[in-house]
Amino acid sequence: MDERQIAALVDEIIRELEGQNGAGRSSRADDDTQIKASEAVRGGRCLVKGAHEYGNLKDIIKASTSARLGVGRCGPRPLTDALLSFQEDHAAAQDAIFLRVNEEFVNRLGLTYLKSRVSDINEHLTRPDLGRRLNEESEHILRTKGVKNPQVQLIVADGLSSTAIESNAPELLPFLQQGLERAGLTVGTPVFVEFGRVGVMDHIGEIVNAESAILLIGERPGLATAESMSAYLEYEPRLGKTDANRIVVSNIHKGGLVPAEAGAEILELIQKILREKQSGVGAKLD
Repeated sequence: MDERQIAALVDEIIRELEGQNGAGRSSRADDDTQIKASEAVRGGRCLVKGAHEYGNLKDIIKASTSARLGVGRCGPRPLTDALLSFQEDHAAAQDAIFLRVNEEFVNRLGLTYLKSRVSDINEHLTRPDLGRRLNEESEHILRTKGVKNPQVQLIVADGLSSTAIESNAPELLPFLQQGLERAGLTVGTPVFVEFGRVGVMDHIGEIVNAESAILLIGERPGLATAESMSAYLEYEPRLGKTDANRIVVSNIHKGGLVPAEAGAEILELIQKILREKQSGVGAKLD
């Protein structure tokens, strides 16, 4: 491929990107500030001299990601809007960790309320091992009221983001329940675990002797989003299992994998897991 063909290819890609973002221009030649693709390829001008030299390409790149790109500064300080946005997102991330899921919300979803062996938020952050086991009271509740020997045990846990659960579980959980029932699978008593970690699905699976389990849990929040949730799937969840035995569907939120799409993927995976009787890194689920 010669320089002329490369220039044409670059020009075509830029036009496609602009079209996807509704930012197409009627005539690039009329814009003296826009770098021509051929000049960029031949090194006619440098792409990093200034934003004014490559038109709205910066806006196109920024629109394609939630990362903080091209926010600018005023002298050594960030711009006011950028600083306020940063502080807002940081506060949302903190709230996601430190605020608890409302018990009324749990009841509205029809979940049995359980707790791990963690006593408070500080212990939750510093002792993840305690979040992998139910406390004695919750273990007793599950043993006496939980459906035994289900094909699929549904679990919801706050993890590191209560916001993720409150934002996504109301849509995803009913989707999964209906899908599993239509597939003819027996579903265990759906539960919510406060201060839960991923490993709690093994303790629950052992108590009810579940053939498989699906855990919806809040992901560690970041500045891009505090609403991201993950779904962990495991065949024969039992104490002693590790992450290598699980499959994860991550980044479930309105700006990532939306709940409806996640639900369809989870339902397909759990049926493959039950059919192949395996999950994790060694599973062949194609």
